[in-house]
Amino acid sequence: MLSALIIVFREVLEAALVIGIVCAATRGVAGRSLMVTLGILLGVAGACLVALGADAIAGLASGMGQELFNALILLAVVALLGSHILWMSRHGEQLARSADSAGRSVRSGEQPLRILAALVGFAVLREGSEVVLFLHGIAAAGSSAGVMLTGAGLGVALGALAGAALYGGLLGIPTRHLFAVSTALLTLLAAGMAGQSAKYLIQSDYLPALGYPWDTGWLLSNDSVLGTLLGTLVGYEAEPAGMQLLFYVAVVVALVAGTRYLRRPGPVAASPA
Repeated sequence: MLSALIIVFREVLEAALVIGIVCAATRGVAGRSLMVTLGILLGVAGACLVALGADAIAGLASGMGQELFNALILLAVVALLGSHILWMSRHGEQLARSADSAGRSVRSGEQPLRILAALVGFAVLREGSEVVLFLHGIAAAGSSAGVMLTGAGLGVALGALAGAALYGGLLGIPTRHLFAVSTALLTLLAAGMAGQSAKYLIQSDYLPALGYPWDTGWLLSNDSVLGTLLGTLVGYEAEPAGMQLLFYVAVVVALVAGTRYLRRPGPVAASPA
């Protein structure tokens, strides 16, 4: 039961963090709740389809199908997070100034609201798929269904509570500072996911590890509660591969450079003669 609880808690927490940060950053946007709900439903539906094909996925690519599947989903989430961060860097101040103006921008088509559904859907699909595939492995090892479901249920509840607590904390941040905080969190979240995708590709022998620069497992293990939270929020890895660090740094540099470029003031129009 404990293994199922830990696995489900970690995955639900990761999905809840993505949803919570995105919802906090887009509060006041008309139609946001509908798109987030739609994304959750689509993600759950996709995870159910993965459950039906769990045996086939696990057996793909000489037994590395699960790793490749996880890597592709992570990269898709990173791409969506990146596009959302860049959009927020250009339009976040508008949302901060007035919810009404945000509503007008949505209605006029300026805000690509469908990206929220896609982002949340991919996040839920990714975490739900990992839950399905991990639980499939636990069941194959001989764990009883009742014990496994009990642990999974507790994991869902604890992960959702932790995500709700973070969301409540974000709502306590003044609106004028919320977009800077959420952009920083989303950037680190995307970088961490990019690093995790590299880890899966290394495990599948599609990328070289490029060495392991350090090991802080003696100080903070990835399996500890704090290690899990830091791994979710900022991509903490006790013993990262060099390739993971390259992916992490590349995403941070790209998003920071992109947001700074988009925040530059536009050229001042010349006065008519």
